[in-house]
Amino acid sequence: MKLKLLAAIVLLGANPAWAAAPGLPPNPTRDPNTPGYVKATVLPDSTNPPADAEGNYIIGPHYVPAPELTANPDVPKGDVYRFTMNSTDSKIYPGIDRDPGTYGVIDPNNRYSMLVPTSHPAPYTRQVLVYVPKQYVPGTAAPFIVGADGPDGSLPTVLDNLIAEHKIPAIIAISIAHGGRGSSDPKGSSDAQGSERGLEYDTMSGLYAEWVEKEVLPLVESKYNVKLTKDPEGRATMGGSSGGSCALIMAWYHNDLYHRVITFSGTYVNQQWPFNPETPHGAWGFHETLIPNSPAKPIRLWFEVGDTDNLNRNVMRDDMHDWVIANENMAKVLAAKGYHYQFVFALHAGHTDRNVHTQTIAEALEFVWKGYPITPAQPASAAKPADSAK
Repeated sequence: MKLKLLAAIVLLGANPAWAAAPGLPPNPTRDPNTPGYVKATVLPDSTNPPADAEGNYIIGPHYVPAPELTANPDVPKGDVYRFTMNSTDSKIYPGIDRDPGTYGVIDPNNRYSMLVPTSHPAPYTRQVLVYVPKQYVPGTAAPFIVGADGPDGSLPTVLDNLIAEHKIPAIIAISIAHGGRGSSDPKGSSDAQGSERGLEYDTMSGLYAEWVEKEVLPLVESKYNVKLTKDPEGRATMGGSSGGSCALIMAWYHNDLYHRVITFSGTYVNQQWPFNPETPHGAWGFHETLIPNSPAKPIRLWFEVGDTDNLNRNVMRDDMHDWVIANENMAKVLAAKGYHYQFVFALHAGHTDRNVHTQTIAEALEFVWKGYPITPAQPASAAKPADSAK
């Protein structure tokens, strides 16, 4: 029996409450004290871990929006721009789509793979939001963050405040919508295997990072007269759900480009398409083999999962579709390899939970930028890279 694959909720979307979807049982509430889960520090309700603390933490069950989400009239306001990208202009992602109401089926020759016969070429447009802080010095190479599932309209206010508070450097933010159908499309959002979003975010390769490097960043620099640093210490990625796993994929396969990562409810499960024999279990492979069997990379990671996060919403039934277990496993292997990370287990929280996001986003940004100079942008020749592993 086929179970409908639900569209992923974007990072700042409403709490999806997958349990409310017709025909699907509720996700179980997972106990962070379950045997086999990582040992974690329980924090007072409605608080976050310190921004300089590493390791595992339990937050909730009630959440209070970070004060940085409120505009402060006394801080400098960065400039916010938007532009549109068309699939016809892309050499890397010319566009695909899966017919609405259709879904993949298990490959009869490979239970870990999906076949999607209704996927076909299709054009798209996508929106991109660019934030340039008022503190940016024209002509200098600025640190920046790339976000998935944009445009994220609340991010500029958070950055205005954090930069003014000298908690993070004066970063440029580039928030990019996925290709394909979005949530406002009358046919519904397109996601997972056979979709443009799935192709971009769930593919275990460096392709998406290469697309950003070749087709997005040059547009940002030319349109808004900014210079983006080439130093991977000054480059971060961020996303939720598949956008979260994509954020880590970018840094993993192109560690020469990115060293800092934030993920909410990261899809570290087997959702890649098309099948890749080099990573037969998709992003589940991060905690199964890739991180344990590879030398530690200079990646600094903040990540989160909710106690009612997604569980096995897939016809494959391959035991590699539990978002909580996947993120718990990530914490284990990152600790074992000596990575510098902060893992947050959120009580009374669903997939890419909005309440969790509003409480933690400022602290997550502050944590992930630790070790980078909190100074105005410098010429590339003068910038001194910081070690994100410290």
